[in-house]
Amino acid sequence: MSTLSQWQLRAAFAARLSEMYGQEVPAYTMLVDVSREVNEDVLRARGADAERLGSIGRVTAERHGAIRVGTPQELRQVARIFAALGMHPVGFYDLREAAASAVPVVSTAFRPVDGEELARNPFRVFTSMLTPADPRFFDPDLRARLETFLAGRELFPPELLTLADRAAAEQELSLEDAERFLQLAVGAFELSGEPVDRAWYETLERISAVAADIGGVRSTHINHLTPRVLDIDELYRRMTERGIEMIDTIQGPPAWRGPDVLLRQTSFRALAEPRAMRTPDGSVVSGALRVRFGEVEARGIALTREGRARYDTLLGLVDQLSAQAPGESRGAVARSVWEEHLPDTEEELAAQGLAYFTYQVAADRPRDGNRPPADIGELLRRGWVRAEPVVYEDFLPRSAAGIFQSNLSSEGTRDNAQEGAAYDAEWLSGAIGREVLDPFALYEQQQSRSLTQVARALELDGALA
Repeated sequence: MSTLSQWQLRAAFAARLSEMYGQEVPAYTMLVDVSREVNEDVLRARGADAERLGSIGRVTAERHGAIRVGTPQELRQVARIFAALGMHPVGFYDLREAAASAVPVVSTAFRPVDGEELARNPFRVFTSMLTPADPRFFDPDLRARLETFLAGRELFPPELLTLADRAAAEQELSLEDAERFLQLAVGAFELSGEPVDRAWYETLERISAVAADIGGVRSTHINHLTPRVLDIDELYRRMTERGIEMIDTIQGPPAWRGPDVLLRQTSFRALAEPRAMRTPDGSVVSGALRVRFGEVEARGIALTREGRARYDTLLGLVDQLSAQAPGESRGAVARSVWEEHLPDTEEELAAQGLAYFTYQVAADRPRDGNRPPADIGELLRRGWVRAEPVVYEDFLPRSAAGIFQSNLSSEGTRDNAQEGAAYDAEWLSGAIGREVLDPFALYEQQQSRSLTQVARALELDGALA
């Protein structure tokens, strides 16, 4: 082999990033080890059913990272690096609106979008960008100082960007260039030993710890790296047993009797890490910053637009009922709400159009000479087709904000009398210089292709619905 393809570069980058982060944050290595133990136990207990949402090989290797940048220019550079790895910006997340605390960022996720590429290596990076133009967080003077500071730093060396552009254009790199690219790319996300300007950092920290982590230093770093686990409740229990302080809750849908949907996430709390700090008189002293944490996730079935609207409605209902019964566990409230308002089988989720599936004609379908129905729900119920769930590959803004909030030492400050600066997916696409893809459209395309194949195989007239 004389070259590395994009997916091989992506797999190598994810593995090296994981090794680097484990050296920097030893508790992450424990998290990976416990995740592997839980996955092995679930596989033994459930057999093939444990791999319904991805092979154990994929689940074990799966990671998502999180990084934070300060400007559209830095975001464009990040996009070039991830384009080298066959990763595209998918989804727009406004954490300013999802968080009760001050989290002045908008985000997207870079990931593969092709099913075969996801199966080879599904590495994704949740990437947040600071919003200095939002007057709820930054007054004109602080905004000007912050933008000047950000404009004066270089996060990614030109050689890295040149190699990234070559990999994106040619869809591969020679072994020598690949090695250099990987060294530079991993190095760009290492925690810098350069002293932090303590006064400047603390100025931003009063607004938001997230703003300080982005704009208070002259580099970026991996904020967290997330393995995937098949039983996140068991993972939470085992990490707690080992003396690791976890955040208070598991974010996302509750544990319940029905299928896993969307995404559940939790983390251990951000650790105080030693950092060199430069004081106003120029001397360097030892300090500590608490910004990085260890997150873990459990992925479920992707919900359709209608299903996602149902999910958001149920979240609101859980909020309402929990406020009315403060003594009751939120998890218990959520479980009862889910079981009352959401179908508890994959078949009904599919039949009601609430979740995405790919479909194929069943080998043991009826052979009685009758015409098959032209409705996907009836085809499922009568055994004409089989449905395979589509894995949710993306993120939930409220859950992401919840993880961020749970790891902040203070809520920061936010002036809600001011009108927030407008950011949306279209703005972000322009800032990045490439289209931010709609995750629903990607899932719909995947499902529609399979329905077209089923209709053709069963000689049905018109499209299936």
